[in-house]
Amino acid sequence: MDQEVELKLELSREAADAFQQLPLLPEDVQRAELRAIYFDTRDRQLQKSGYTLRVRKSGKKRVQTVKADDGGQGGGIFARAEWEMPVASDEPVIDSRTPLAAILGDAAEMVEPAFEVEVERRTWIVKEGAAEIELVLDRGWVRAGERQAPICEAELEIKTGEPAALFSLARHIEATVPVRLGVVAKSERGYRLLASAPSCFKAEPVTLNAGASAQEAFATIVRACVRQYRLNEDLLLDQYDPTALHQARVAVRRLRSALTLFKAKLADQDVTRFREDLRWLARLLGEARDLDVLIERIDLGGLHEQISEARAVVHGRVIEALHSPRARTLMLDIVEWLTLREGDSNHDEGAEAFAAGRLQHFHHWMVKHAARLAKLDDEHRHEVRKKAKKLRYAAEFFASLFAGKKQQRRYGRYVEALENLQDELGALNDLASTGTILARHGLPIDAELSGSARSKKKLLAAAEDAYEALADMKGFWR
Repeated sequence: MDQEVELKLELSREAADAFQQLPLLPEDVQRAELRAIYFDTRDRQLQKSGYTLRVRKSGKKRVQTVKADDGGQGGGIFARAEWEMPVASDEPVIDSRTPLAAILGDAAEMVEPAFEVEVERRTWIVKEGAAEIELVLDRGWVRAGERQAPICEAELEIKTGEPAALFSLARHIEATVPVRLGVVAKSERGYRLLASAPSCFKAEPVTLNAGASAQEAFATIVRACVRQYRLNEDLLLDQYDPTALHQARVAVRRLRSALTLFKAKLADQDVTRFREDLRWLARLLGEARDLDVLIERIDLGGLHEQISEARAVVHGRVIEALHSPRARTLMLDIVEWLTLREGDSNHDEGAEAFAAGRLQHFHHWMVKHAARLAKLDDEHRHEVRKKAKKLRYAAEFFASLFAGKKQQRRYGRYVEALENLQDELGALNDLASTGTILARHGLPIDAELSGSARSKKKLLAAAEDAYEALADMKGFWR
């Protein structure tokens, strides 16, 4: 078994043409036409188990590769176990040399082709300082039945040296060619073609290993947030969809919450390094989200048309900003920071103890500051709402550390109570912010949209009931 460590960069077809003219590329380049068949059972047992199986043909040579995925939480750096061996035909060999025989059992006989990948590959060996890096440019297609999707990506794999060299080389590339952090393996692209096209990507469950340190938990959580953001960013760049924008915004909020949660574990410069860019991105997406939500509450007519026009302008600003170097390189910056700081957790406290302390702290704050919600002004209720979101994200981040049956039952009840409180506070925030949103875009204030005193009183009563239910909950982390 080998360990593959690579950085993936996505680029457009036009950028790929410019990529091949980069001065840093040596003249010696290898060219190959690659065709890979990916296999699985009809009920996707390999995918569910976290493995991929392919047979790749290049010329007359065929190589079978089994890879263990990273649970979808690689967030830019792919570090995966893999098993390779030559094979005589396109038929895979499933035996004791890889984990697949034990995983599939009798179902090994049911393995069949699932999708194919065909790419033109160009490979260079690049020196970056003392490191040697294999730099690959792949252009082609992944196909499943009648459906297909393009592939245009660069892969940087360390042959000798330290991972820092990957990012140094990526910076040299990005200075000339616009690239984005890649978070999707070719196998994942293929599996997507076997399902309905997604309109958005919600946060995937975060799995923290038992015995992990707080620093290791932080890295896993942040990588998961980066992955969620990049998946939805790609959807937005392809075709604007309000649900994709919402989930991209959620990913940014989760990322900012992770920095807050782990602030005590981070150097001040680490916390502040990304704060301004993440705040900028959150505000940009938030402005568009506000109008996406508001227009759903408006009947067709004059105000609906005015909001629609303002919304189109804001949508245009979002797409323009996402194409900027500031947005394009932000996630690459974050993954570089994470990668280069890993390995410093030998003397760190355990993630479970850290998580329990932070969850208790946030819960105590909610119980103290959310009491008597009806007496709070709109600004303070909004602060409670933001803290409720952070507590929700923290609960989701750390849930896998408290896996006992009793803890999981408590977790389900706790998150449900927290969601109910968030819903009521969100409705109150909509009432309070509608006028501000309309005024910001020079639109007339609609008294009906701002709600009556009666409707606000009803929402406050529901919010107080939701708060009482949460305050009575036993923490699942205890």
